[in-house]
Amino acid sequence: MNSAIPLRIAIVGAGWAGMAAAVRAVELGHDVTVFEAARSLGGRARGVPLALPDGREVMVDNGQHILIGAYADCLQLMRKVGVDPAAALLRLPLALRYPDGHGLVLPDWPAPLDAAAGIATARGWSWRERLALLRAALGWRRAGFQCDEGASVAELCAGLPPRLQAEFIEPLCVSALNTPMHEASARVFLRVLRDALFGVRGGSNLLLPRIDLSALFPQAAAHWIAVRGARVLTGRRVEALAWQAPHWRIDGQPFDRVLLATSAPNAAQIAVQSAQAAASSIASPLQAWAHGAARLRHRAITTVYAQADSGGTPALLRAPMLALRSGPGAPAQFVFERDAITRPAQATRLLAFVVSASEGERGALETAIAAQAQAQLQLAVTPLLTVIEKRATFACTPALQRPPSHIAPGLLACGDYIDGPYPATLEGAVRSGRQAAEALR
Repeated sequence: MNSAIPLRIAIVGAGWAGMAAAVRAVELGHDVTVFEAARSLGGRARGVPLALPDGREVMVDNGQHILIGAYADCLQLMRKVGVDPAAALLRLPLALRYPDGHGLVLPDWPAPLDAAAGIATARGWSWRERLALLRAALGWRRAGFQCDEGASVAELCAGLPPRLQAEFIEPLCVSALNTPMHEASARVFLRVLRDALFGVRGGSNLLLPRIDLSALFPQAAAHWIAVRGARVLTGRRVEALAWQAPHWRIDGQPFDRVLLATSAPNAAQIAVQSAQAAASSIASPLQAWAHGAARLRHRAITTVYAQADSGGTPALLRAPMLALRSGPGAPAQFVFERDAITRPAQATRLLAFVVSASEGERGALETAIAAQAQAQLQLAVTPLLTVIEKRATFACTPALQRPPSHIAPGLLACGDYIDGPYPATLEGAVRSGRQAAEALR
Protein backbone atom coordinates (compact mmCIF):
# COMPACT_ATOMS: atom_id res chain seq x y z
CA MET A 1 0.00 0.00 0.00
CA ASN A 2 1.57 3.29 -1.10
CA SER A 3 1.50 6.52 0.88
CA ALA A 4 -0.89 9.19 -0.43
CA ILE A 5 1.88 11.79 -0.20
CA PRO A 6 5.34 10.44 -1.06
CA LEU A 7 8.06 12.00 1.07
CA ARG A 8 11.79 12.36 0.67
CA ILE A 9 13.17 10.33 3.58
CA ALA A 10 16.70 10.13 4.99
CA ILE A 11 17.56 7.19 7.23
CA VAL A 12 20.81 7.55 9.18
CA GLY A 13 22.18 4.09 9.93
CA ALA A 14 22.01 0.80 8.01
CA GLY A 15 21.66 -1.60 10.89
CA TRP A 16 18.70 -3.89 11.34
CA ALA A 17 16.38 -1.11 12.51
CA GLY A 18 17.41 1.27 9.75
CA MET A 19 17.05 -1.29 6.98
CA ALA A 20 13.69 -2.46 8.35
CA ALA A 21 12.55 1.17 8.25
CA ALA A 22 13.91 1.57 4.73
CA VAL A 23 12.03 -1.47 3.45
CA ARG A 24 8.76 -0.27 4.99
CA ALA A 25 9.25 3.32 3.79
CA VAL A 26 9.87 2.12 0.23
CA GLU A 27 6.75 -0.04 0.47
CA LEU A 28 4.79 3.07 1.44
CA GLY A 29 6.00 4.84 -1.69
CA HIS A 30 8.58 7.19 -0.18
CA ASP A 31 11.86 8.29 -1.80
CA VAL A 32 14.47 6.80 0.54
CA THR A 33 18.19 7.51 1.05
CA VAL A 34 20.12 5.54 3.69
CA PHE A 35 23.37 6.99 5.10
CA GLU A 36 25.79 4.55 6.74
CA ALA A 37 29.11 5.59 8.27
CA ALA A 38 30.70 2.15 7.90
CA ARG A 39 31.54 0.34 4.68
CA SER A 40 29.50 -2.69 5.74
CA LEU A 41 25.85 -3.02 6.72
CA GLY A 42 24.35 -4.35 9.92
CA GLY A 43 25.44 -1.96 12.66
CA ARG A 44 25.75 -3.85 15.96
CA ALA A 45 24.70 -7.11 14.23
CA ARG A 46 27.01 -7.52 11.25
CA GLY A 47 29.38 -9.97 9.62
CA VAL A 48 33.15 -9.75 10.13
CA PRO A 49 35.97 -11.73 8.48
CA LEU A 50 38.09 -14.17 10.49
CA ALA A 51 41.43 -15.51 9.24
CA LEU A 52 42.09 -19.16 10.12
CA PRO A 53 45.63 -20.38 10.81
CA ASP A 54 45.61 -22.37 7.55
CA GLY A 55 45.08 -19.19 5.51
CA ARG A 56 41.36 -19.56 4.88
CA GLU A 57 39.05 -16.66 5.62
CA VAL A 58 35.55 -17.28 6.98
CA MET A 59 32.76 -14.89 7.82
CA VAL A 60 31.62 -14.79 11.42
CA ASP A 61 29.72 -12.08 13.29
CA ASN A 62 30.64 -9.20 15.56
CA GLY A 63 28.70 -11.18 18.16
CA GLN A 64 27.05 -14.60 18.13
CA HIS A 65 23.31 -13.96 17.95
CA ILE A 66 20.28 -16.14 18.54
CA LEU A 67 16.87 -15.55 17.01
CA ILE A 68 13.76 -17.40 18.18
CA GLY A 69 10.68 -18.64 16.43
CA ALA A 70 8.57 -15.87 17.97
CA TYR A 71 10.51 -13.21 16.01
CA ALA A 72 7.66 -12.75 13.54
CA ASP A 73 8.77 -9.38 12.17
CA CYS A 74 12.34 -10.53 11.54
CA LEU A 75 11.22 -13.66 9.73
CA GLN A 76 8.62 -11.80 7.65
CA LEU A 77 11.17 -9.18 6.58
CA MET A 78 13.72 -11.82 5.61
CA ARG A 79 11.19 -13.49 3.35
CA LYS A 80 10.14 -10.15 1.86
CA VAL A 81 13.72 -9.27 0.78
CA GLY A 82 14.45 -12.75 -0.59
CA VAL A 83 16.11 -14.57 2.33
CA ASP A 84 14.70 -18.04 3.05
CA PRO A 85 14.69 -18.51 6.86
CA ALA A 86 14.51 -22.29 6.46
CA ALA A 87 17.84 -22.27 4.62
CA ALA A 88 19.52 -19.35 6.40
CA LEU A 89 18.68 -20.41 9.97
CA LEU A 90 19.19 -23.68 11.83
CA ARG A 91 15.97 -24.29 13.75
CA LEU A 92 16.28 -26.25 17.00
CA PRO A 93 13.97 -26.87 19.95
CA LEU A 94 14.70 -24.55 22.84
CA ALA A 95 17.43 -26.13 24.95
CA LEU A 96 19.27 -24.85 27.97
CA ARG A 97 21.56 -27.84 28.27
CA TYR A 98 24.99 -28.09 29.90
CA PRO A 99 27.99 -30.18 28.77
CA ASP A 100 27.14 -32.89 31.34
CA GLY A 101 23.67 -33.31 29.80
CA HIS A 102 21.84 -31.58 32.63
CA GLY A 103 19.25 -28.95 31.83
CA LEU A 104 16.06 -28.43 29.88
CA VAL A 105 15.08 -29.38 26.31
CA LEU A 106 11.61 -28.62 24.96
CA PRO A 107 9.82 -31.11 22.69
CA ASP A 108 8.16 -30.06 19.44
CA TRP A 109 4.69 -29.74 20.94
CA PRO A 110 2.09 -26.97 20.92
CA ALA A 111 2.67 -24.18 23.45
CA PRO A 112 2.46 -24.20 26.45
CA LEU A 113 2.58 -28.02 26.57
CA ASP A 114 6.13 -27.98 25.22
CA ALA A 115 7.32 -25.77 28.09
CA ALA A 116 5.50 -27.87 30.69
CA ALA A 117 6.93 -31.11 29.27
CA GLY A 118 10.43 -29.66 29.06
CA ILE A 119 10.34 -28.59 32.69
CA ALA A 120 8.86 -31.90 33.85
CA THR A 121 11.57 -33.94 32.12
CA ALA A 122 14.57 -31.66 32.74
CA ARG A 123 17.69 -33.62 33.63
CA GLY A 124 19.69 -32.94 36.77
CA TRP A 125 16.83 -31.27 38.65
CA SER A 126 15.00 -32.95 41.50
CA TRP A 127 11.26 -33.48 41.24
CA ARG A 128 10.79 -30.76 43.89
CA GLU A 129 12.78 -28.32 41.76
CA ARG A 130 10.83 -29.17 38.61
CA LEU A 131 7.52 -28.86 40.46
CA ALA A 132 8.58 -25.49 41.88
CA LEU A 133 9.32 -24.14 38.39
CA LEU A 134 6.06 -25.50 37.00
CA ARG A 135 4.10 -23.85 39.81
CA ALA A 136 5.92 -20.56 39.26
CA ALA A 137 5.28 -20.69 35.50
CA LEU A 138 1.59 -21.41 36.02
CA GLY A 139 1.39 -18.54 38.49
CA TRP A 140 3.00 -16.15 36.01
CA ARG A 141 0.55 -17.28 33.36
CA ARG A 142 -2.48 -16.83 35.63
CA ALA A 143 -1.26 -13.29 36.35
CA GLY A 144 -1.12 -12.56 32.62
CA PHE A 145 2.68 -12.35 32.75
CA GLN A 146 2.37 -9.05 34.58
CA CYS A 147 4.09 -7.87 37.74
CA ASP A 148 5.08 -4.71 39.54
CA GLU A 149 7.04 -2.41 37.26
CA GLY A 150 9.74 -1.92 39.88
CA ALA A 151 10.38 -5.62 40.50
CA SER A 152 13.64 -7.32 39.52
CA VAL A 153 13.93 -10.82 38.13
CA ALA A 154 15.66 -11.86 41.36
CA GLU A 155 12.63 -10.66 43.33
CA LEU A 156 10.24 -12.37 40.93
CA CYS A 157 12.06 -15.69 41.31
CA ALA A 158 13.05 -15.43 44.98
CA GLY A 159 10.91 -18.46 45.88
CA LEU A 160 12.61 -20.79 43.40
CA PRO A 161 15.32 -23.22 44.57
CA PRO A 162 18.87 -21.84 44.31
CA ARG A 163 19.93 -24.33 41.63
CA LEU A 164 17.05 -23.29 39.36
CA GLN A 165 17.96 -19.66 39.83
CA ALA A 166 21.63 -20.33 39.01
CA GLU A 167 21.22 -22.84 36.17
CA PHE A 168 17.99 -21.69 34.51
CA ILE A 169 16.76 -18.22 35.45
CA GLU A 170 20.13 -16.42 35.52
CA PRO A 171 21.44 -17.69 32.13
CA LEU A 172 18.04 -17.16 30.52
CA CYS A 173 17.84 -13.64 31.94
CA VAL A 174 21.36 -12.60 31.00
CA SER A 175 20.98 -13.98 27.47
CA ALA A 176 17.60 -12.30 26.85
CA LEU A 177 18.11 -9.00 28.69
CA ASN A 178 21.94 -8.88 28.93
CA THR A 179 21.42 -7.83 32.52
CA PRO A 180 22.06 -9.89 35.68
CA MET A 181 18.87 -11.07 37.36
CA HIS A 182 19.29 -8.91 40.47
CA GLU A 183 19.29 -5.81 38.20
CA ALA A 184 16.96 -6.96 35.41
CA SER A 185 13.34 -5.92 34.86
CA ALA A 186 10.94 -8.69 35.87
CA ARG A 187 8.20 -7.20 33.70
CA VAL A 188 10.31 -7.36 30.52
CA PHE A 189 11.55 -10.84 31.47
CA LEU A 190 7.97 -12.08 31.81
CA ARG A 191 7.05 -10.55 28.45
CA VAL A 192 9.91 -12.47 26.81
CA LEU A 193 8.80 -15.69 28.53
CA ARG A 194 5.22 -15.14 27.43
CA ASP A 195 6.09 -14.73 23.77
CA ALA A 196 8.84 -17.35 23.66
CA LEU A 197 7.53 -20.15 25.88
CA PHE A 198 3.80 -19.61 26.05
CA GLY A 199 2.93 -18.19 22.63
CA VAL A 200 2.57 -19.96 19.29
CA ARG A 201 3.90 -23.40 18.46
CA GLY A 202 7.56 -23.11 17.56
CA GLY A 203 7.83 -19.68 19.14
CA SER A 204 10.42 -20.97 21.59
CA ASN A 205 12.57 -22.57 18.87
CA LEU A 206 16.16 -21.40 18.64
CA LEU A 207 17.11 -20.01 15.22
CA LEU A 208 20.88 -20.01 14.75
CA PRO A 209 22.19 -18.09 11.70
CA ARG A 210 23.98 -20.25 9.12
CA ILE A 211 25.13 -17.12 7.26
CA ASP A 212 26.65 -13.95 8.66
CA LEU A 213 24.34 -11.33 10.13
CA SER A 214 24.93 -8.79 7.35
CA ALA A 215 23.86 -11.33 4.72
CA LEU A 216 20.95 -12.54 6.85
CA PHE A 217 18.99 -9.32 6.36
CA PRO A 218 20.70 -5.91 5.84
CA GLN A 219 22.51 -6.72 2.58
CA ALA A 220 19.42 -8.36 1.08
CA ALA A 221 17.30 -5.43 2.21
CA ALA A 222 19.73 -2.99 0.59
CA HIS A 223 19.44 -4.83 -2.72
CA TRP A 224 15.64 -5.00 -2.39
CA ILE A 225 15.23 -1.25 -1.87
CA ALA A 226 17.87 -0.36 -4.50
CA VAL A 227 15.92 -2.27 -7.15
CA ARG A 228 12.96 -0.06 -6.21
CA GLY A 229 14.88 3.20 -6.58
CA ALA A 230 16.21 3.81 -3.07
CA ARG A 231 19.84 4.58 -2.29
CA VAL A 232 22.20 3.14 0.33
CA LEU A 233 25.30 5.31 0.75
CA THR A 234 28.08 3.65 2.75
CA GLY A 235 31.07 5.50 4.16
CA ARG A 236 28.82 8.54 4.74
CA ARG A 237 28.95 9.64 8.37
CA VAL A 238 26.26 12.08 9.48
CA GLU A 239 27.32 14.19 12.44
CA ALA A 240 24.60 16.84 12.46
CA LEU A 241 21.36 17.87 10.80
CA ALA A 242 20.35 21.40 9.81
CA TRP A 243 16.74 22.53 10.18
CA GLN A 244 15.55 24.93 7.49
CA ALA A 245 11.79 24.80 7.67
CA PRO A 246 10.11 22.77 6.37
CA HIS A 247 13.11 20.53 5.68
CA TRP A 248 15.99 18.84 7.46
CA ARG A 249 19.26 19.06 5.54
CA ILE A 250 22.10 16.55 5.44
CA ASP A 251 25.22 17.84 3.68
CA GLY A 252 23.00 20.45 2.07
CA GLN A 253 20.45 17.96 0.76
CA PRO A 254 16.85 18.67 1.84
CA PHE A 255 14.67 15.89 3.26
CA ASP A 256 11.04 16.00 4.33
CA ARG A 257 11.69 13.57 7.19
CA VAL A 258 14.79 12.12 8.85
CA LEU A 259 14.95 8.90 10.83
CA LEU A 260 17.92 8.33 13.16
CA ALA A 261 18.64 4.58 13.14
CA THR A 262 22.01 4.61 14.85
CA SER A 263 22.91 3.45 18.35
CA ALA A 264 21.54 5.49 21.25
CA PRO A 265 24.87 7.29 21.96
CA ASN A 266 25.35 8.20 18.30
CA ALA A 267 21.75 9.39 17.93
CA ALA A 268 22.09 11.50 21.09
CA GLN A 269 25.32 13.01 19.76
CA ILE A 270 23.67 13.90 16.44
CA ALA A 271 20.77 15.51 18.31
CA VAL A 272 23.12 17.58 20.49
CA GLN A 273 25.22 18.72 17.51
CA SER A 274 22.08 19.58 15.53
CA ALA A 275 20.69 21.64 18.42
CA GLN A 276 23.69 23.98 18.46
CA ALA A 277 22.69 25.81 15.30
CA ALA A 278 18.92 25.37 15.59
CA ALA A 279 16.25 27.80 16.73
CA SER A 280 15.12 27.30 20.32
CA SER A 281 11.83 25.75 19.22
CA ILE A 282 13.82 22.94 17.58
CA ALA A 283 16.87 22.92 19.87
CA SER A 284 14.81 22.36 23.02
CA PRO A 285 13.20 19.04 21.97
CA LEU A 286 16.51 17.88 20.46
CA GLN A 287 18.32 18.48 23.75
CA ALA A 288 15.55 16.93 25.82
CA TRP A 289 15.52 13.77 23.74
CA ALA A 290 19.32 13.52 23.79
CA HIS A 291 19.29 13.87 27.58
CA GLY A 292 16.84 10.98 27.86
CA ALA A 293 18.86 8.78 25.50
CA ALA A 294 22.07 9.54 27.37
CA ARG A 295 20.54 8.22 30.61
CA LEU A 296 20.60 4.67 29.28
CA ARG A 297 23.33 2.51 30.79
CA HIS A 298 24.99 0.20 28.30
CA ARG A 299 26.35 -3.31 28.65
CA ALA A 300 29.11 -5.04 26.74
CA ILE A 301 28.89 -8.45 25.06
CA THR A 302 32.08 -10.29 24.21
CA THR A 303 32.31 -13.12 21.69
CA VAL A 304 35.53 -15.13 21.62
CA TYR A 305 36.04 -17.24 18.48
CA ALA A 306 38.45 -20.05 19.36
CA GLN A 307 39.66 -23.03 17.38
CA ALA A 308 39.70 -26.43 19.05
CA ASP A 309 42.87 -28.45 18.66
CA SER A 310 42.70 -31.10 15.94
CA GLY A 311 42.04 -34.70 16.86
CA GLY A 312 39.16 -36.51 18.49
CA THR A 313 35.66 -36.83 17.06
CA PRO A 314 34.40 -34.51 14.31
CA ALA A 315 31.67 -33.14 16.61
CA LEU A 316 33.12 -30.96 19.34
CA LEU A 317 29.94 -30.53 21.40
CA ARG A 318 26.93 -32.73 22.14
CA ALA A 319 24.69 -30.00 20.61
CA PRO A 320 25.24 -26.93 18.38
CA MET A 321 24.72 -24.71 21.43
CA LEU A 322 25.41 -25.46 25.08
CA ALA A 323 25.05 -23.47 28.27
CA LEU A 324 28.15 -23.14 30.42
CA ARG A 325 28.43 -22.74 34.17
CA SER A 326 29.77 -19.23 34.57
CA GLY A 327 31.31 -17.59 37.59
CA PRO A 328 34.66 -16.30 38.82
CA GLY A 329 37.29 -17.36 36.27
CA ALA A 330 34.62 -18.80 33.94
CA PRO A 331 33.05 -15.82 32.14
CA ALA A 332 31.19 -17.42 29.20
CA GLN A 333 27.53 -18.37 29.60
CA PHE A 334 27.14 -20.11 26.23
CA VAL A 335 29.24 -21.84 23.58
CA PHE A 336 28.33 -22.53 19.93
CA GLU A 337 29.89 -25.04 17.55
CA ARG A 338 30.11 -23.11 14.31
CA ASP A 339 30.57 -26.13 12.00
CA ALA A 340 27.42 -27.77 13.37
CA ILE A 341 25.49 -24.60 12.51
CA THR A 342 27.01 -23.43 9.21
CA ARG A 343 28.03 -26.85 7.80
CA PRO A 344 31.13 -25.71 5.88
CA ALA A 345 32.65 -27.82 3.11
CA GLN A 346 35.86 -28.04 5.14
CA ALA A 347 35.85 -28.15 8.92
CA THR A 348 36.99 -25.06 10.83
CA ARG A 349 36.66 -26.44 14.40
CA LEU A 350 35.55 -22.97 15.47
CA LEU A 351 33.72 -22.41 18.73
CA ALA A 352 32.03 -19.14 19.69
CA PHE A 353 32.04 -18.37 23.41
CA VAL A 354 29.59 -15.65 24.48
CA VAL A 355 30.03 -13.47 27.55
CA SER A 356 26.93 -11.38 28.21
CA ALA A 357 27.17 -8.38 30.55
CA SER A 358 30.89 -8.65 29.86
CA GLU A 359 33.59 -7.04 31.99
CA GLY A 360 37.37 -7.26 31.91
CA GLU A 361 40.14 -6.93 29.38
CA ARG A 362 40.48 -8.90 26.16
CA GLY A 363 43.57 -10.90 27.19
CA ALA A 364 42.15 -11.86 30.56
CA LEU A 365 38.87 -12.97 28.97
CA GLU A 366 40.66 -15.11 26.38
CA THR A 367 42.80 -16.79 29.05
CA ALA A 368 39.79 -17.46 31.25
CA ILE A 369 37.73 -18.87 28.38
CA ALA A 370 40.55 -21.20 27.31
CA ALA A 371 40.63 -22.52 30.88
CA GLN A 372 36.83 -22.76 30.97
CA ALA A 373 36.82 -24.79 27.73
CA GLN A 374 39.36 -27.21 29.17
CA ALA A 375 37.52 -27.57 32.47
CA GLN A 376 33.93 -27.82 31.20
CA LEU A 377 34.31 -29.17 27.65
CA GLN A 378 37.61 -31.06 27.96
CA LEU A 379 38.79 -29.17 24.89
CA ALA A 380 42.03 -27.32 24.29
CA VAL A 381 41.24 -24.17 22.32
CA THR A 382 43.21 -21.30 20.80
CA PRO A 383 41.45 -17.91 20.65
CA LEU A 384 41.59 -16.45 17.13
CA LEU A 385 39.29 -13.43 17.27
CA THR A 386 37.70 -11.61 20.18
CA VAL A 387 34.99 -9.03 19.52
CA ILE A 388 33.97 -6.79 22.41
CA GLU A 389 30.90 -4.70 21.65
CA LYS A 390 31.16 -2.23 24.52
CA ARG A 391 27.69 -0.79 23.94
CA ALA A 392 26.00 -3.90 22.61
CA THR A 393 22.79 -3.41 24.59
CA PHE A 394 21.26 -1.24 27.27
CA ALA A 395 20.84 -2.41 30.85
CA CYS A 396 17.20 -3.55 30.99
CA THR A 397 16.43 -2.47 34.55
CA PRO A 398 13.10 -2.15 36.40
CA ALA A 399 10.95 0.91 35.59
CA LEU A 400 13.42 1.99 32.90
CA GLN A 401 12.36 5.10 30.96
CA ARG A 402 13.44 4.55 27.36
CA PRO A 403 13.51 7.34 24.75
CA PRO A 404 10.44 7.82 22.54
CA SER A 405 10.56 7.51 18.78
CA HIS A 406 9.54 11.13 18.16
CA ILE A 407 12.36 13.66 18.64
CA ALA A 408 11.32 16.90 16.91
CA PRO A 409 9.15 17.94 13.97
CA GLY A 410 10.00 15.68 11.05
CA LEU A 411 12.67 13.85 13.05
CA LEU A 412 12.24 10.37 14.54
CA ALA A 413 14.46 7.64 15.92
CA CYS A 414 14.31 3.88 15.79
CA GLY A 415 16.35 1.09 17.34
CA ASP A 416 16.24 -1.66 19.92
CA TYR A 417 16.58 0.96 22.70
CA ILE A 418 13.47 2.98 21.75
CA ASP A 419 10.49 2.70 24.10
CA GLY A 420 8.82 -0.63 23.48
CA PRO A 421 7.94 -4.00 24.99
CA TYR A 422 11.16 -5.90 24.25
CA PRO A 423 14.74 -5.80 25.45
CA ALA A 424 17.64 -5.12 23.07
CA THR A 425 16.96 -7.80 20.43
CA LEU A 426 16.92 -8.00 16.65
CA GLU A 427 13.15 -8.35 16.81
CA GLY A 428 12.89 -5.18 18.88
CA ALA A 429 15.09 -3.37 16.37
CA VAL A 430 13.11 -4.33 13.27
CA ARG A 431 9.77 -3.67 14.93
CA SER A 432 10.97 -0.23 15.94
CA GLY A 433 12.15 0.45 12.39
CA ARG A 434 8.85 -0.64 10.85
CA GLN A 435 6.78 1.38 13.31
CA ALA A 436 8.90 4.50 12.81
CA ALA A 437 8.51 4.27 9.02
CA GLU A 438 4.75 3.94 9.44
CA ALA A 439 4.71 6.99 11.70
CA LEU A 440 6.23 9.24 9.01
CA ARG A 441 3.64 11.79 8.01
